[in-house]
Amino acid sequence: MKSFVYLAVLLVLFLSSVSTSKEKQIKKEETIEKRVKNLLSKMTLEEKIGQMTQVTIETMAKQHGTATQHFEYDINKMKDAIVKYHVGSILNVYDVALSVDYWHKLITQIQDIATKETRLKIPILYGIDAIHGANYTTGATLFPQAINMAATFNSDLVKKEGEITALEVRASGIPWNFYPVLDLGRQQLWPRLWETYGEDVYLDSKMGESYIEGAQGDDISDKDKVAVCLKHYVGYSFPISGKDRTPAWISERMMQEYFLPPFEKAIEAGAQTVMVNSSEVNGIPGHSNYHLLTEVLRGQMKFKGLVVSDWQDIERLYTRDKVADSPEEAVRMAVMAGVDMSMVPLDFSFYNYLLKLVKEGKVPESRIDESVSRILRVKMMLGLFENPYPDENLKSQFASKQSDKINLQASEESIVLAKNDGNILPLSKNAKILVTGPTANMLSVLNSGWTITWQGNEESLYPKDKPTVLKAIQEKINSANVKYVEGTSFDSEINIEEAVKAAKDVDDIIVCLGEHAYCETPGNINDLTLDAAQLKLAHALIKTGKPVILVMIEGRPRVINSIVDGAKGILLAFLPGMNGGEAISNILFGDANPSARLSVTYPKFPDDLVHYDYKPIEAAEGNQFDPQWPFGYGLSYTTFNYSNLKLDKNEIKKGEKIKISVDVKNTGNRKSKDAVLLYLNDEYASVSRPVKQLKRFSKIELNPGETKTVEFTLDDYDLSFIGRQDKRIVEPGKFKVFVGDLSSEFTLLK
Repeated sequence: MKSFVYLAVLLVLFLSSVSTSKEKQIKKEETIEKRVKNLLSKMTLEEKIGQMTQVTIETMAKQHGTATQHFEYDINKMKDAIVKYHVGSILNVYDVALSVDYWHKLITQIQDIATKETRLKIPILYGIDAIHGANYTTGATLFPQAINMAATFNSDLVKKEGEITALEVRASGIPWNFYPVLDLGRQQLWPRLWETYGEDVYLDSKMGESYIEGAQGDDISDKDKVAVCLKHYVGYSFPISGKDRTPAWISERMMQEYFLPPFEKAIEAGAQTVMVNSSEVNGIPGHSNYHLLTEVLRGQMKFKGLVVSDWQDIERLYTRDKVADSPEEAVRMAVMAGVDMSMVPLDFSFYNYLLKLVKEGKVPESRIDESVSRILRVKMMLGLFENPYPDENLKSQFASKQSDKINLQASEESIVLAKNDGNILPLSKNAKILVTGPTANMLSVLNSGWTITWQGNEESLYPKDKPTVLKAIQEKINSANVKYVEGTSFDSEINIEEAVKAAKDVDDIIVCLGEHAYCETPGNINDLTLDAAQLKLAHALIKTGKPVILVMIEGRPRVINSIVDGAKGILLAFLPGMNGGEAISNILFGDANPSARLSVTYPKFPDDLVHYDYKPIEAAEGNQFDPQWPFGYGLSYTTFNYSNLKLDKNEIKKGEKIKISVDVKNTGNRKSKDAVLLYLNDEYASVSRPVKQLKRFSKIELNPGETKTVEFTLDDYDLSFIGRQDKRIVEPGKFKVFVGDLSSEFTLLK
C-alpha cells in the first residue's frame, strides 16, 4: 500500500511538472508574440525588407579563403550590408572552414555592427550547412553522412549526433543550421542521395525527429542548441533524370504519402525553419509554388515558422526557369508564394526589387509584416536579442574525446556487411594483406561534400590525425604485412599489373572502390555502373585466386554485379565520416561487429531502380524484384533467431492500438547489436498498397545466448494511406505483420 501511495505521489508530481512546463512554454510564446508586434510597429519598410534579405559572407570579403590563403572580411562592406541594407541574415563560408576562434571574431564583429550601429539593434541570424557535424569549423566532430546514419537504425545515435553538432555549431557562434535533409532518397542516381536518410518514409521521419530532438532540445535558446532548417521542401530528391536540380513529376497522392510526411513529422517535433526545393515539381518551380508553400505547409501542416529560399533560386525563376519575365517579377512571385527570406545571396538586388514592389503596391506591406514577424520570432526564440555573441565557455567542449567516441560508434554501426562467404571476415591480424583501389588512401572519400569545403575534395585540408583505410589497417596489424598498390584512379588505370604481382605474396586482398568526393550538380552521372577501370582492377585481382574483400566507399549505390560473385567479402561503407578509416579497419579485423542495414535498395542493374516497398504489379506477369541487396539487408559476425511473434489481439477497431512482440536470441558466439525491423502489409485496399512498409524498428544489443523480447505498438496512422480522394484514410480489412522471417495477421473491423 505504501509503495502504491508513493507511486501515486510521483505520478502527481510528474503531471504537475509537465503542466507547469507547458504553462511556462505558453507564457514564453505569448511574451515573444508581444515583443514581435512591438518591434515590428517601430520598423520602417526598409528595415523590414532588410530582415528578409540574406547574403553570403562572400559579399563582405576582402579576400576569400583557399587551401593556402586565410579568409578576411572587409569591415566597410560588412557595415554597408548591415547598416545600409539592414540585412537580417548572413550565411556560409568563403570558401574554406574557419577555426572556432576566427568564427568568434567574425560573428562578434557582425553582431557588434548589428546591435551597436543600427537604429533598432536587431541581431543577425547567421546560418550554416552543418550536415554531418560542424563541417565548416576546423577540427569538428564529423559524423557519417545521413545515408549511413540511417543505416545504423539507431535513432539514439542520430539524436546524439544532433546534440554534438548543435553544441559545436553554437560553440562556433552560429545559431542556425541548415539541416536535416528530409528529402526522400528514392532516386539512386541523384548526387545528393547520400544527404538523405534513405528511401523509406518511416525511417526518414524517425531519424529526422531524433536529430531535431538532439539539436533543438526543449529550448533552442539554450547555449548548446540551434534552430534546425528542414531541407529541401519538397520533392527535390525525385528528379526523373537523376540529375541534380532537374524536374520531378509527383502526383498529389505520392506527394502526400511519401514526400510530405517526413516534413510534417519534423514540424510536429518543433522545427521552426524550412528551406525551399531548388528545382521544380510538376512544372512549378519550388520558389513559386503557392500550393505547397502556403496551402500545404501553412494550411495543412500548420507551420508557423520561417521559410528561406535556397541559394539564388528566386533569381532563377527568371534566369533559369523562365516562369518570371523579369528579376523583379521573380521576387514578387516568390514572396507571394510564401517565401519569407531570400538567400539572394551575392548582392542586394532582392532588397531593391522588393522595396520597389511594395512602394508600387504590387506586394502588400501586410505580406512583408507576415514574413518579418516570422523572422523576428525565430531570432527571439534563439535568445539572440538577449545575447547574440559566441559563448567562450563552449570552446572547451568542442570536439571532445567523448564526442569522438560516439562518432566512431556511429561509423561502425553504419557500415553494412553485405557478403561473407565462408566467414572470410573478420580477417586474421597475422595475415599478409594487399590494400589497393582509389578510395584506400584518402580521407575526402570517407566524407564527401560539405566537408571543410563545399565539394569536400580538398584532401590537403583534412586532419592529419585521422587515418585513411590504408593507414588504419597499417596501425591495426604489423605494417610490414601490409602492401599498398594504388591500382587505379577513379576512372583510369594506374598500375593494375603491379597490384596483381603484389597479390602473389599475400593472404588476402582488400580492394577499396567507389566515388570521389562531390556534392550537388558536380556529382551528376549518366550511369550507375562503377567506372570501368575500377571493375577491371577487381576482376584482375579476383582472377589471382586470392580472397578478395571489396570495400565500397560511395555516396550512392554504384552497380558492381559483375564482381559480386567473385568477391569473398563485401563491405558497403558508403560515407562513414572522419572516423571511417578506423571503423572499416575495426570491422575487417573483428574489433567491431557489423550491425548496419541498408537504408536504400542497392540495385543490380543500372536501369532496374525498384524500391523495397514496391507494388504487387511490379513482381507480377514476368516482372520481379531483383536488387543486388534490398533495403534493410545486412549481415553480422553472429547469428540471430526470431521466435514467438505475438499480437495482443487478432481484431481491432478504429482508434485502438495493437501491440506486437517478438523474441530475439543471439545464437552466435559474439556480442552484437541487431536492428529489429517491423513491416506491415495492407492486404486489400481501394488504392494498391506496397508489398510491405517499414513501420517500426528497434536497435538492441545481445550477449551470446541472450534473448530479449522486443515490443512495438501500431496505431491508426500506421494503418492509413492516401486514398482516391488524395486524403489520408484508414480502411477496414486484413493486415499482415512481418518481423524477420516471421509473420502474423490481424483484422481492422468496420
